[in-house]
Amino acid sequence: MRISRRKALSSALALGATTALLAGRVRGERASPPADRIRPPGALADAEFLDACVRCGLCVRACPYDVLRLADLGEPLPVGTPYFVARENACRMCEDIPCVPACPTGALDRSLVDVREARMGVADLTDAERCLSYSGAAYCHACFQACPVKGEAIRMQQGRTPGGGLIRPVVDPDRCTGCGLCEQACVLDGTAAITVRANHVSHR
Repeated sequence: MRISRRKALSSALALGATTALLAGRVRGERASPPADRIRPPGALADAEFLDACVRCGLCVRACPYDVLRLADLGEPLPVGTPYFVARENACRMCEDIPCVPACPTGALDRSLVDVREARMGVADLTDAERCLSYSGAAYCHACFQACPVKGEAIRMQQGRTPGGGLIRPVVDPDRCTGCGLCEQACVLDGTAAITVRANHVSHR
């Protein structure tokens, strides 16, 4: 009887610990991902994405530029879910969007056929004082040149800036795909002056 009670108590404690662990994992999965972890093109809104994504890694394998990666243990994203960090390796905006048809569950929306309609996030001049053009330190338009929707998503606006420059990059959030090529191209060391904030609603 004593052994049976001990076993029952151990089982109950183990069950409680497992339940708490699972509850914590679910809560963690529903928390908002960090703004610099960007989902692939066509990703559904994050709650729907997490329901649909089976963590198979097929989208990562389909990416010809090794842009996508899978979240690992200890990262602030659900383990096994795909993302990229624009400053390190931005989305190359492949015309055939190979990651989308590779997804077997629809977590990446197959109705996205024009990559220019992807809405992975929105770029913004988050550190204007460090921007060489905005501050007047130099004429730089690296972000504009890198933009695949040049002249629409980013344009260089003439006129004196509060920082002393004569031109600045201006983003149209309705045309920005969130690919992050502008952020990757920024010539500054460390954090870019222009950064992409993931919106986790990739296709409007």
